[in-house]
Amino acid sequence: MSTTTTGDRGGRAGSSDPLGSIGWTERTGGVLTARECVTLAPPLLRGELGILAGLLAMALRVHSGRRATIEPARLAPPDSSLARDAQEAAEDLLAPVLRNHSHRAYAWAAAIAALRGISFDRELLYLAAMFHDTGLPSPVPHVDFTVRSAALARQFADRHGVPADSREVVTNAIAMHHTPGVGLESGSEAYLMSAGAAVDVFGLRSNEIPDAVRRRVVEQFPRLGFKREFAALWRAEAKQVPRGRAWYVHRFAATDLSIRMAPFG
Repeated sequence: MSTTTTGDRGGRAGSSDPLGSIGWTERTGGVLTARECVTLAPPLLRGELGILAGLLAMALRVHSGRRATIEPARLAPPDSSLARDAQEAAEDLLAPVLRNHSHRAYAWAAAIAALRGISFDRELLYLAAMFHDTGLPSPVPHVDFTVRSAALARQFADRHGVPADSREVVTNAIAMHHTPGVGLESGSEAYLMSAGAAVDVFGLRSNEIPDAVRRRVVEQFPRLGFKREFAALWRAEAKQVPRGRAWYVHRFAATDLSIRMAPFG
């Protein structure tokens, strides 16, 4: 775990915070300006095209995942008391459908890191994965659900003595994860959290995941009707936060259809 000493924003954000970051999300409630909507259009379109290209590659059986291999140990959660406590917290906070989604999102993120040679902090990514959707089942008008998810993660991390800069990594990964086009410049954990969640929800980059890995992860953490339940939660979030990121993706990327088309049961 990182031990440098940058401050924990804790919601005291300035206007220079990047779009989708924890500072931006807490300052704005996650509500997009017209200019920010325009800024997100190209990465959203690239993501949609990537999903379609991946589905076509899998249908034709020419996807890169057919040729890739990943050692199972590289997908396992960290073997630490912090990680185990985070898993127990998630079990208390989440219903089984979202709990299994959190585990799968971590596994997909770790798989992408292994395939692309990305270094990351396993404990911090695991904390982000366990807490990233904890705010989704209880939408609040005009406040992005990741604000509540990040607050729960911050409280947990603070109780467990996680340094302030590491809390910032976790909460930023949570806040960023449903922003279209998150790149490595936002940090490895933020990039991988977004990528892992996108694999599980929309199937983005699922063509890169080895076939055996996809089968094994879904067998270990069953979907349990995830598509139907998550689509309903996303619609509720989009309704409660007009001009939020969930609203934006739902309106311009046809999320119900994208979720149904994801290559999972």
